[in-house]
Amino acid sequence: MALSKLPAADVLRGLGESENNSSGTWRLPRRKASVSPVIRVVDRTITGALDLRAVEVPYLLEFVRCTFEETPDLRQSRIAGIEFNECSLPGFAGRNLSSDNDVAFISCTVTGQLDLVDADIAGTLVLRDSTFHSRGRPAVQADRVTLAGALLGFDLRTSGELRLAGARIGGNCNLNGAVLDNEDGMALNANGVQVGGNMLCSFTARGTVFLTNAKISSALSLRGANLSRGPATVDTTDPHADPNATLVLDRTDVSGDVGLDRGFVSAGTLRLVNANIGGSLSLVGASVDAISPPQTGNEPIGRGRALHMDGAQIGGDVVGRNMRIKGQLRMVDLHVRGSLILDGSRLENPQADCVLANRCVVGSNFAVRDAEVEGGLELRGVNVGANLDLRGSRLIAPGRYRHQPKEKPSLDIGGAIIGRDLVCAQGDKEFVAHGGVRCRRATIGRMANFNGAVLGYKLDSHALNGMGMQVQELMLNVVTPPKGDVTLRQGRCTSLDDNAIFWQATGYIDLDDFRYDSLASPIDLRDDAQVELRLHWLRQATRRAYRPRPYDQFAEMLQASGNDEHASTVMIEKQRLRYKALAEGMRFYGPLVLLWSWLQRSMVGYGYRPARALGWLIASWLLGSLWFEFKPDLVPINADDHLPWNAWLYTIDLVVPIVDFGNKNRWQTPGASQWIASGLIVTGWMLATTVAAGLTRMLKR
Repeated sequence: MALSKLPAADVLRGLGESENNSSGTWRLPRRKASVSPVIRVVDRTITGALDLRAVEVPYLLEFVRCTFEETPDLRQSRIAGIEFNECSLPGFAGRNLSSDNDVAFISCTVTGQLDLVDADIAGTLVLRDSTFHSRGRPAVQADRVTLAGALLGFDLRTSGELRLAGARIGGNCNLNGAVLDNEDGMALNANGVQVGGNMLCSFTARGTVFLTNAKISSALSLRGANLSRGPATVDTTDPHADPNATLVLDRTDVSGDVGLDRGFVSAGTLRLVNANIGGSLSLVGASVDAISPPQTGNEPIGRGRALHMDGAQIGGDVVGRNMRIKGQLRMVDLHVRGSLILDGSRLENPQADCVLANRCVVGSNFAVRDAEVEGGLELRGVNVGANLDLRGSRLIAPGRYRHQPKEKPSLDIGGAIIGRDLVCAQGDKEFVAHGGVRCRRATIGRMANFNGAVLGYKLDSHALNGMGMQVQELMLNVVTPPKGDVTLRQGRCTSLDDNAIFWQATGYIDLDDFRYDSLASPIDLRDDAQVELRLHWLRQATRRAYRPRPYDQFAEMLQASGNDEHASTVMIEKQRLRYKALAEGMRFYGPLVLLWSWLQRSMVGYGYRPARALGWLIASWLLGSLWFEFKPDLVPINADDHLPWNAWLYTIDLVVPIVDFGNKNRWQTPGASQWIASGLIVTGWMLATTVAAGLTRMLKR
């Protein structure tokens, strides 16, 4: 239906006429004496320019189903309010506009720019269900606009930039259901915006959503939003840049919660560098893909970051359950006062760092339970108030060092401080870390749990590096032998809980200066088999090389628990390996060293079995006595002495040093008896000294 035409110059003509004006052009009904009169135009085509620039119009202007041939010009004007309902406009010029009531565009189509720069609106700006198209410049430009009320743009559609830089909004900013399209630039530019209520952005945006330096007094919600952008056109060498960012919240201050959840999808980076969030950040069910978007030219450095949160401050929790992330979660120097939870998520950044959270501070739990991770978790220097829990997670495809060909560990918590537990254990499924776990110099308040873990997947890798780790309880009941080396050097734990599978590691187990005060399953005083089994584990772990400290520690632990006999068994094994190592290092004297080792071990247990010396002493006395009993009588030294011959007393006089029973110096020992007597004297000195040393230690105890 063709609309009747109305010259723009006639819109305000005849304002003094009565309501019964017969011209049929417009009417001026007064609602109340205190309310401004309304100029209402319905179903008209406005020809010519509606030029109200710098004019004070104390009327409410309403245009319903009208078509404007030229852009209305209300720059620097002061009006009571204006509303366009189901209208078609080539643009709107409202720079420095001042309105005492709402400015509304409802179900309108604007094919040019909506310009509200520096406008001052005492009511609400309504852009509901309207469409704005502009080429080469922002579709909606409302820099520094001041709204006493809200900004209502739900179901808004723009082709071009929606620009709200520096805007001040007293109430809510509601853009739910909007479709913002500016693929090669910013779909929404709200740099420095101030929102007195909630900012609701559950929209679809093709282009960057730019909210840097924004201040939002309540919550920011992008729940269910779908964000994407075109290929990056800038090749940057800035290592901190994110040219594929779909959402930028740098230095944004949100007093309430931030919701990027419930179907939230982003085909690019989410950037929250140095953001300050007073409540919680929710990423539940979010899907972020920072790897797949196409690139042009050289690959930018920032490509691959899915979530960039360096230096952000979160007053509540970061909840990312069941996320699907392609790219890196970079959270260096992040401070979370609550918990950081990534349970059940699938994180993909193969052959690189999937989570980079060095020096991250988490007030409560850091949980990545039952997650599928392709890439590494680098958490060096993290400070976790309660638990770091990776129960049942699977970590594969670890990254590589930038300047080295070797692989990084799947989990690196070097220098971390964990208030309670480190849990890399079996949950609903096994914990798997193909690149191993590195907890070098980590301090753990209570327990490090590796029960049910699968560590390493290459024979030349490092399955577990716990050098210098400090923990109360260390649980190493793995389900498969660690593939690669294991380092526990300089580690400290109060209780060690392990199994035979752990000691079957395919690589070398470094136990130098590893100290543990007790075993989770104490060794009974009569359980010799358990001690022998653990000695077998130690020999297997050290590849049968001589490493004294593990044996010293094992013996100290047994002795501290009152198990001195088993402690002596351990020290005997240590000395055996020592002499074996000495023999291997001596080309010609090796057999003599081994012979000497055998003599010491069999006779006195390297001094740790003095009872053996007493036995050998008695055996020497018996054998010597039998020799002198059946040999011809010895020749008396002094024929005038008539001492009765007694082979048993004579032999004991030879064997026992210092004590003289009056027989040794009375008889001559000719022939072989002389050599046997000399041997008994030497044997007696050695064995009696060992027995005396043993008795001395017993008396001291």
